[in-house]
Amino acid sequence: MDHERSKALLRELQRASGTGNDRCADCGRPGPEWASYKLGILVCVNCSGIHRNLPGITRVKSLVLDFWENDLIEFMKSHGNLCAKAKYEAKVPPYYYIPHSDDCVVLREQWIRAKYEREEFVATRVCQDPCSAGNREGFLWKLGQGRRQFHKRKFLLSAREGVMKYYGKESTVPKAVISVETLNAMFQEWKIGHSHGLQITYSTDGQTRNLFVYHESGKEIVDWFNAIRAARYHYLRTAFPNVPEHEHKEAFKGRWFSLDSQERNLMYFKNPLDEFARGQIFIGRRDEGYEVRPELPKGIRLKKRKPSIILVTPGREFVFLCDNDEKQKEWIEALDGIISQH
Repeated sequence: MDHERSKALLRELQRASGTGNDRCADCGRPGPEWASYKLGILVCVNCSGIHRNLPGITRVKSLVLDFWENDLIEFMKSHGNLCAKAKYEAKVPPYYYIPHSDDCVVLREQWIRAKYEREEFVATRVCQDPCSAGNREGFLWKLGQGRRQFHKRKFLLSAREGVMKYYGKESTVPKAVISVETLNAMFQEWKIGHSHGLQITYSTDGQTRNLFVYHESGKEIVDWFNAIRAARYHYLRTAFPNVPEHEHKEAFKGRWFSLDSQERNLMYFKNPLDEFARGQIFIGRRDEGYEVRPELPKGIRLKKRKPSIILVTPGREFVFLCDNDEKQKEWIEALDGIISQH
């Protein structure tokens, strides 16, 4: 088969409906121009570079620049991105962060290695309980108070106790005990000056505190990041038990809402510029019992009709009113987008 003919077939494969090949199999970037001919998936140029570092697992070719043999094209036809996702992402825990195309390299690399090299999410693997996944102990390099150098410090995370602790150089007493309730983490390579730089934030005495840490191992720092997410997930699933049935009456209060799709949190504030949220709601997956509907629960009567939303969680239902139909549609689409994610 000549080169132009093979390119045309590969373009058809990229556009084929029901394959998921129109977006990178690993980060979701549109229009992937590369493919792993061992895994049968299409990937973007950035993710293809990560695949090149896993020669025993995956091998890549360009859809445009490289020559493709007939048997490789047939192999690609019989596979595809959705087929690979069904195998390699069968059991991704709800707390595990799935990176996007604009996320840092270490997140994307460890996601790819977790899927194909370590096969952490295949159907035969037992899903880890969020409580056990949120327990971790080890050393991280922490930026000192002088902001001049990093020091190796011991960290301990316990989802069961709902805390993270870190210790001084030779101390047996923790230097800080951080509640998981306000704990958060994000990668900040440019702030910390290290490709594995992680910023940990929490609240203490009404103020936000930052810890800047890194680890030489990409796997280790991403494992810490997801362990924090698992501890947060465990907290949010257990901190808000079922509430007793209450009398339905019109008692709505205006609140400013912010949706964090990365952390799957819906936060609400009394005022838009408030430093701290008044509360937050974790948004899980549809198969876990989460749902959003454009309606009011039975029994609620409004003096004046307003567009409404019910957010259904395993523990309770949350009811919101919107200013207009357009806002209702926007919020439902945003919430449903997160609920539909793996």
